[in-house]
Amino acid sequence: MINKVVAGPDEAIKDIHDGQTLMLGGFGLCGIPENCIAALVKKGVKNLTCISNNAGVDDFGIGLMLQTRQVKKMISSYVGENAEFERQLLSGELEVELIPQGTLATRCMAAGYGMPAIFTPAGVGTEVAEGKETRNFNGKDYLMEYAFDADFALVKAWKGDTAGNLIFRSTSRNFNPVMAMAGKVTIAEVEELVEVGMLDPDHIHTPGVYVHRIFQGKNYEKRIEQRTVRSKS
Repeated sequence: MINKVVAGPDEAIKDIHDGQTLMLGGFGLCGIPENCIAALVKKGVKNLTCISNNAGVDDFGIGLMLQTRQVKKMISSYVGENAEFERQLLSGELEVELIPQGTLATRCMAAGYGMPAIFTPAGVGTEVAEGKETRNFNGKDYLMEYAFDADFALVKAWKGDTAGNLIFRSTSRNFNPVMAMAGKVTIAEVEELVEVGMLDPDHIHTPGVYVHRIFQGKNYEKRIEQRTVRSKS
């Protein structure tokens, strides 16, 4: 059994270099690879293309990398909570590709399955379709979207073992499993790291075959992006 454990985030991301393409799991601020992002900020790699559902907020998540001008291009489906992102987009400092959320997930899945492209009706007849091939199947038009080609996938799980098997908790599952499948090198940070055999096989969401490095993270903030509570009556 191959032990995939590394000492921590600095070692895990040691060979991420300027200009590479990264997938970052999470949805909003839920299930994001907090420790890996902090290590990337510390390392100072630049000109990154980041594939993520969203771009964090101004002082957390990918928003930290935007503050330090480390991101050249964002490929996302929603970015509405980040003022610095908006400023860089409107000033032309940041290249942005906005795509439908289902298309984002399916392009990740296609990369994990080894499929070069997928066909989807999402975006047909809109700006999303500009410059893309359209085919008609059974009287309905579909866009051809290419599978992502990411150098690294950075994901965060609840539990993992030394072989890289992962269990995600509740909604933090989100984009993490499909991105774990899709990266050429997948780095997983977990809240709890155990020995092989300590995870119930029926509970594993991502098999270790997809994971190349794993470490136990620490100091997770687990922020809530938008909290809405009922007013007292």
